Amino acid sequence: MIPISSMNLKRLLTAVFLFSLMIGQCRSAEPKPWQGSKSQWNGSARHDFKFGDTTAIIVVPDKPLPGNPWVWRGEFFGAFADADAALVRSGWHLAYLRVPDLFGSPKAIKVWEEFHKSMVEEHGLHPRPGLIGLSRGGLYCMNWAAAHPEKTLAVYLDNAVCDFKSWPGGKPKQLGTGKGSEPEWAKLLKAYGFGSDAEAVSSKANPVDNLSPLAGRKIPILLVYGDSDTVVPAQENSGIVYDRYKALGGPVERIIKPGQDHHPHGLKDVGPVVTFFNRSLRQQ
Repeated sequence: MIPISSMNLKRLLTAVFLFSLMIGQCRSAEPKPWQGSKSQWNGSARHDFKFGDTTAIIVVPDKPLPGNPWVWRGEFFGAFADADAALVRSGWHLAYLRVPDLFGSPKAIKVWEEFHKSMVEEHGLHPRPGLIGLSRGGLYCMNWAAAHPEKTLAVYLDNAVCDFKSWPGGKPKQLGTGKGSEPEWAKLLKAYGFGSDAEAVSSKANPVDNLSPLAGRKIPILLVYGDSDTVVPAQENSGIVYDRYKALGGPVERIIKPGQDHHPHGLKDVGPVVTFFNRSLRQQ
């Protein structure tokens, strides 16, 4: 038996500890398998599962792109989802977290933070998801991006709400030219914890007022909208975002649908949306 000095024993034990730590890290780096019920969505595997007190959906592409990039739908999973489906076919994961009636409020962003951490650290998805903000989903996506530009790849907004004074405020509250919704306005006050209409109106919690963090990180934005939207008027939402973001030096492009109202969402040819996200991924 070869005698081991106390110094060598210490070195040996240190080496064993570091090796065990390395093995543990390698094991923890292995992505967790998706849980919940499994089904098919547009030909790809869909997983519906519980996430805390809410539910989530993940659609897994047949051939994920390197780095596991993903797009995160802010609201209305499956609605006008041609672009979502095309992205999955091209190798992107698609995610949705159900937090309705929170209008992108701090309560919603807090749950999003927990979900993002799980998707990245436990399931190995890309640390910077692309965001899809359709209609009120724009509030979720843009408020997330303003709070976490370092965890945002790019934002695609489709007839999106970018100022809650415009919707659900609008005509009922004399805050915009759109149809608005008094019931939804009441839900919004509750979600944000506003004590009055005046407090909501004076708030700077709207995407149109928080573009600087995105511009500072050069987060690309794609705006698609109808110029005759009577629900989420373009001149009060997407139009303002375009002008202000461009003035801030942020990368922004838009596709305007002449004569189109709030519906239908999306584009007949979703190629520009897929190109937008793929280009953003290459240029990150």
